[in-house]
Amino acid sequence: MSTSGLTIGAITFLVALGGVWLRLRDVQWFAHLKRPDWLSFEPAIPFIWTFIFACGAWSATQVWESDPGSFVTWLLMGLYLLLEIFTVAYIPVMLRQRSLAVGTILGAIGVVLGVVLTLSVWPLSGWAALLLLPYVLWSPIGTYTTWEMIRLNPQAV
Repeated sequence: MSTSGLTIGAITFLVALGGVWLRLRDVQWFAHLKRPDWLSFEPAIPFIWTFIFACGAWSATQVWESDPGSFVTWLLMGLYLLLEIFTVAYIPVMLRQRSLAVGTILGAIGVVLGVVLTLSVWPLSGWAALLLLPYVLWSPIGTYTTWEMIRLNPQAV
């Protein structure tokens, strides 16, 4: 693996670690919320997100290696980082605030950032844009699920 790939992978991993700072009482609050009947795949969600983050890191590596160090590439790296921060913040911020509405807003921001990033990357590397498709396809599902949970848990808005 290239040095840039290792660096981007390490940054992705370190930012993702920010999501593990959860308080037990916040996790318990979320665990007691009602979920949609169709949410049968919940145990797979951590694995799905791990795959999505790996694809994102690989995508960022493709972009970096297509034009290393240029101003545009640095801007795109900043957008990758911003997208990951919003994505990782979703769980701890929603749980800390005990608000599904906050989670829905963070998720929606992530959806928009994901689409903007994908469209911005496309002219530089079709492969990098393709690697962002798992995020673009999955993120709206998570956002919709959180929004649907508001209907089932009106006390958790």
